[in-house]
Amino acid sequence: MAYSTADEIASAAAVDLARRLVPCWQAALGTELLGVYLIGSLAHGGFSRRYSDVDMAVVDETGLSPQQLDRVRGEAVALSAEWGPKVSVFWADRQFSVGRFPPLDRIDYLDRPVVLMERERVQPARPTLDEVRQYLRGAPFAGWTDRAGQFTAAERLDPKDRKAFLRALLYPARFCLSYLTGKMGSNDDGVAFLHEQRLPGLDLASIESALQCRHAAADPDPLFAARHILPAQVEACAALFA
Repeated sequence: MAYSTADEIASAAAVDLARRLVPCWQAALGTELLGVYLIGSLAHGGFSRRYSDVDMAVVDETGLSPQQLDRVRGEAVALSAEWGPKVSVFWADRQFSVGRFPPLDRIDYLDRPVVLMERERVQPARPTLDEVRQYLRGAPFAGWTDRAGQFTAAERLDPKDRKAFLRALLYPARFCLSYLTGKMGSNDDGVAFLHEQRLPGLDLASIESALQCRHAAADPDPLFAARHILPAQVEACAALFA
């Protein structure tokens, strides 16, 4: 799907912030810094001026301390009041033994990174399909199930929950794509995949409506009536576990 000029302008501003953060990472980590990258929608498309994060990957000799993370996050907000708060950092040490780097984001780092700074390219072991499935069956699926239940029971959509609600509607697309293929994809990729491989019991119309809302950077309030379909969406995805 084609993206708007507004999304392209926003993407350029977010990338500019990420590039300006490189000296901040260098100052915070010194010679232990191995590489700084863009991953996610800024790296491979699908960036939303309203709903996307600025996903950065940082690889360091020994990993990042909370103080180092807080320091750079603070500098990000100082550099951009709009995009600084949306910086999301995925990080690991040389061995990828500590840090915050889930399997799918690790695959994204291996396959489609945008290099902002690189002293040495570190290549971790590629997560297997079984590892991806085990990960998705855990905290990601449990978190989505909980949020789906909360939204289903709610009488109104709180403005602060708009982003989370839209993600809850869209989640089956990316979940099914990754669970069945082991690949990391955008929301558009997930919806296209579901058109090719229909899943019994999964309502594709509500997912497409959520994707259109995301592209328009619109409020998802008109879609709130669709919250009652979320339990069936959870059941349809859970059927994949068998």
